[in-house]
Amino acid sequence: MTVEEQYKKLEATVREVNPAADIKQIRAAFDLARSSHKGQKRKSGEPYIIHPIAVAQIVAQELRLDSESVTAALLHDVIEDTSTTYETIARTFSPKIAELVDGVTKLTRLQFADREDQQMENFRKMLIATSRDIRVVLIKIADRLHNMRTMDYQTPEKQRLKSHETMEIYAPIAHRLGMQRIKWELEDLSFMYLDPVAFEEIHEKLEVNRARDEQLMQETSAEIEEHLRDEEFREMLNDKNCTFTVQSRMKHPYSIYRKMFLLHKEYEEITDLHAFRVIVNTTNQNDCYQVLALVHDIYMPLDGRFKDYIGHPKPDGYQSIHTTVMDQHGHRFEVQIRTAAMHAVAEYGVAAHWKYKVNGQGDGTEERYEWIRRLLENQESGYQEDFISTLKVDLFDDTVFVYTPQGEIRSLPAGATPIDFAYCIHSAVGNRMVGARVNARIVPMDYKLKTGDSVEIMTSQSARGPSRDWLSIAQTSEAKSKIRQWLKKEKRPENISNGRSSFEAELRRLNIPFKEVTDPEILPLLLKKADFPTLDDLYAAIGYGGLTAQKAVARIQGELKRQKEIRAAAEEAEKAEEPEQGMVIFHHETARSEEARKKTSYKGVVVEDMDNCLVKFAKCCTPVPGDRIVGFITRGFGVSVHRADCPNASEERRAVMPGRWVKVTWAASTEENYPTSLELLCKDRNNLALDIFSALSGAKVSVQKADMRSTTDGFANCHLDITIHDSGQLENVMRKLHGVAGVLNIARPVG
Repeated sequence: MTVEEQYKKLEATVREVNPAADIKQIRAAFDLARSSHKGQKRKSGEPYIIHPIAVAQIVAQELRLDSESVTAALLHDVIEDTSTTYETIARTFSPKIAELVDGVTKLTRLQFADREDQQMENFRKMLIATSRDIRVVLIKIADRLHNMRTMDYQTPEKQRLKSHETMEIYAPIAHRLGMQRIKWELEDLSFMYLDPVAFEEIHEKLEVNRARDEQLMQETSAEIEEHLRDEEFREMLNDKNCTFTVQSRMKHPYSIYRKMFLLHKEYEEITDLHAFRVIVNTTNQNDCYQVLALVHDIYMPLDGRFKDYIGHPKPDGYQSIHTTVMDQHGHRFEVQIRTAAMHAVAEYGVAAHWKYKVNGQGDGTEERYEWIRRLLENQESGYQEDFISTLKVDLFDDTVFVYTPQGEIRSLPAGATPIDFAYCIHSAVGNRMVGARVNARIVPMDYKLKTGDSVEIMTSQSARGPSRDWLSIAQTSEAKSKIRQWLKKEKRPENISNGRSSFEAELRRLNIPFKEVTDPEILPLLLKKADFPTLDDLYAAIGYGGLTAQKAVARIQGELKRQKEIRAAAEEAEKAEEPEQGMVIFHHETARSEEARKKTSYKGVVVEDMDNCLVKFAKCCTPVPGDRIVGFITRGFGVSVHRADCPNASEERRAVMPGRWVKVTWAASTEENYPTSLELLCKDRNNLALDIFSALSGAKVSVQKADMRSTTDGFANCHLDITIHDSGQLENVMRKLHGVAGVLNIARPVG
C-alpha cells in the first residue's frame, strides 16, 4: 500500500468516526508531515511518514479522538526530528495543536534506563503536559503502541529497553486511564521481547488448546444467550426492549504469565482462562443486576469473587459487575456485566468521554482527572530518590474504596493506611491525628485499609503532629509530602540534630573521619556534590526524611576519595630523596602535568609523554576513574587502558614487552561516563530482577545490558553492563546491590 493509499484509509476512518471532522486541516497536516520527514526512513526501510499515519490511524480508529488529535498525531514527530518549528505549526494550524505536538515531543525523551533525576524530570513533564490537556498522553500512548507493534526491526537491546520502559511506564498509565484493551496489548508485546521463551511457551499452549477453548466459549456463550432470551426473564427487566451482546475471550498471555509467576502454577493449573462479558444495551443500570441474578441462577457463584464497580466506580470512571462462577463441569470463569456506555469507557477509558471528543460531545470533564494535578503538586517537593516509587504507588497501583463517617467514598491505592486517609481528607486532619477507628474498632496506624471499610480519624488540638515514623507507614505521595512539609517547617533544630547524628553514624560505619568532610578546602566541593548549600541544610533534609544518611554519604564518597588521592600524590612527591632538587622537580612536574592534562587528556585519561593519543578502555576489565590503571600501546588503535589488577596487564606480561607499556593516569576531573561490568551471584527468587533494577535506578546508573540466567540448583547468575562516573559511584552501586535480598556476591569481571 502506497503512502497516499494509507493516508486515504486514514481519511476514510476519520469520516466514518467523525463526519464533522476538519478533513482539510488533516490533509494539510499530512502534507506538512510528509514534506518535513522527506528522505527519512524507519528501521524497516519504509518512508518515515508511515509511522505518523499509523499513529493517527490509532488515534482516529481505536481511540476515536477529535480531528485536532488526528492532526497532532500526524505532526507529533516534526518538532523533534525535523526543522519544522512550534511557531510554524501554531501559525499554520493553531496554538492548541502546536501545544499538543510540543507536549508529545517532550514525552519522547522519557527513558526508563536513564539517570533517575532525568527520569524524574521527564515524569514531571508528562504530568504537566497531561494536566493541561490529557490528549497529549493519549497521542503518546498511540505512538508507543505503534512502535511496539513494529519493534521487529530494532536491535535486541533496543527491543528489551523499550519493552521494559513500556511495561514499567506506558502500560500502567494506560491502566490508570482506563484503557484496558491497549494496556493488554502493550503488556503482551513487551512480554514477547522481555521473556521470549516464556511467551512462546504460553503461546504454544494457547494454540494447542485453541479448538477446545473455542468450543467451550461458544457453548457457554450460547447457554447465556439462551437464558437471556427467556420470556420469564425479560418480564423482570425495566426495559422490555433491551437487547444483549455476549462476548467471550481468553486470558491474554501476560496475564497468564503473571498468574503462573506469582502463584507458582503450571499452565494446566490455571482455572480462569476464560472470561465472558454481557453488554446490556440499555441506560438503566438495574438491568445489569437482573442479568447478575440470572447468571447466578445458571452457574454457582464462588465466594469472595464478586466486585460491584457499578455501585462503586473506579477513579478512572470504570463501571462493571464482575463475578466468578463455576459450571456443572467444574469449569471456572469470570462474567462481566455492563451497559454499552460503560463498555465504551472500559475499552477506551478517558478517550471515551474526553471533552474534546467528536464536536465536544463527550461527557468527560477536566474535574474527572483532577488527580493528575494533585499528583504533580504532591511530587513538587519530593527528592529524586523516592519520586519514582511514590509516583508508581499513586498512579499505577490497584485501588481500595473506603467510607468517611458521613458515608462519602474515598479512593486510595491498595496498601493505604489510616494516615493516608487522614491526609486525603485534609492536611490539618492528618497533622492533628492521634488515632483511627475502622468499622468502629481502634486500629494501629499501619493498618491496611480494605474496600468497604468505614474510617474515622480521631484528632486532638493538642496533638504533637506527625511522627517521622509515619513516613515509612504512609503509602501515598500526598501523605508523605504533607508530613515532610510539617516536619521541615516545625522541627528544623531537631531535624538538624537528628540528621547530623545519622550522618556521622554512617560516616563511622564506612570508616570515614568526620574531619575529612568538614575540611574547609573540601567541604564546598562535597556540598556541591550533595546539592545542598550548607551542612545544616543537608542535616535538616536527613532529619525530616527527605534524604537518607546512606544516600547523602554515597553522594560525596567519590569526591572524598578523589581528594584523598590528590593529597596522597602530593605528599609522595614531597618525600623525594633529594629535597632541593626534588622540590624543584616537583613544582616543575606539577606545572607541566597540569598543563599537559589540559592538553592531552582524552576520555579523562592522560598518557605520559604523549599528546593527542587515542585511548580506548579494555573490555576485559572495564576500568573507571579511581581504579589504578596502566596503558598498553596497541598496533593502530592507540593506547588500551587496563586496570592494574587485570591478568592481561600482569607483571609477567609487562616484562615480555616493556617498551609497549606506558604510564597512564586519570585527569584531575572527568566529565565522562564510563562503561563497566558486574557479575552477580544470587539466590533465585520471585521479583529478583525487579529488585535489582530498582536498586540500579536508585543508584542513578544507566543500564546498557542485563543478562540473567537461573541455574538448576536454585541460584541465578546476573551480568550487568552499566555506565558510571567514577569508582565512588561504582561502590555505591555495589552497596545498593548487596542490599537486595538474595544477592550473595558481586564481582567486577577481570581478565
